[in-house]
Amino acid sequence: MALFTTTSNKYIISSRATNENTLPFSSLTQIKIPRLGPPFWPWEKVKMGPLTVSPMGFGTWAWGNQLLWGYQEAMDDDLQATFNLAVENGINLFDTADSYGTGRLNGQSEKLLGKFLQEFKGQSRVRDDIVIATKFAPYPWRLTSGQFVKACKASLDRMEIEQIGIGQLHWSTANYAPSQEMALWDGLVAMYEKGLVRAVGVSNYGPKQLVKIHKYLNSRGVPLCSAQVQFSLLSIGRDQMEIKEICDSLDIRLISYSPLGLGMLTGKYTLSNLPNGPRGLLFRQILPGLEPLLLSLREIAKRRGKTIPQVAINWCICKGTVPIPGGKTVKQVKENLGALGWRLSSDELLQLEYAAQESPCKMIQNVFQTP
Repeated sequence: MALFTTTSNKYIISSRATNENTLPFSSLTQIKIPRLGPPFWPWEKVKMGPLTVSPMGFGTWAWGNQLLWGYQEAMDDDLQATFNLAVENGINLFDTADSYGTGRLNGQSEKLLGKFLQEFKGQSRVRDDIVIATKFAPYPWRLTSGQFVKACKASLDRMEIEQIGIGQLHWSTANYAPSQEMALWDGLVAMYEKGLVRAVGVSNYGPKQLVKIHKYLNSRGVPLCSAQVQFSLLSIGRDQMEIKEICDSLDIRLISYSPLGLGMLTGKYTLSNLPNGPRGLLFRQILPGLEPLLLSLREIAKRRGKTIPQVAINWCICKGTVPIPGGKTVKQVKENLGALGWRLSSDELLQLEYAAQESPCKMIQNVFQTP
């Protein structure tokens, strides 16, 4: 087993991890940097267009979101600790958006991510290797490519960085404002050509629109490196699997958001123990039909010496996607890191997918996803 790796291609190490050389979640403790050989490490790096990223990223939707995730500014120190822990353990992909944050906190996620990045006290090469992927909302007033370039520059200012790793369209307007769509695409091209982003991606694009934008960007000499969609054992319907097949055929990396189904695949919630706010209403509808899937997750987790969330995230990794679970506490991030360094067997994958099909309730599809 190698003690350490870097993202230089010279040192990218292929995964040969087995159950024997992974540590149980209970043994993970926060180790101060500098370190050699963190207890969990994404041994196998993956390509995302021109970038090299960890096989699991980190989603920051909750940072600044009071309505859905109960964010309070008093949490910022804890959030910084989660960022540090993730980076110290090899996570280098962080996903955010210019719309993350509610009310006066709009853009708070980007601001916090930029602050944590600047204040990270680890080695400079580790900080420089971090890939920030942010999404730009197609607000009704963003009608030209120039306005999207302006939005990109505003994100750069909020994060206090010179270049974004992946600039993404947050969603397509094809369903409700098709005339705006070309401005979005031209905006991505302009960001790329001006060097404001290293690569471009999309989010919530369904199969047909994904093929169209790939063809258009290709005609402009701009590679589409990623497509971000809701993808988990709760979201493996026909459209999601078709998106995955298209991504594989066009060399686009699929980024899985909500790999834990907003928390329903953690095994922590029941009808008598629901989260507050809108999530509780959704959970009340879906949880009663998840028993077959949750039973399979528990069975495999027990056999593997893992937790239910670790198994659910590992399923996403084994499907060739890069999941981006969120985390508000060090405990959550430690648990997420336990999804790395091992792989489910083919039989276990089939067992989980069969159980998912047998569970009558599925995750509600994002209304912004196009056909």
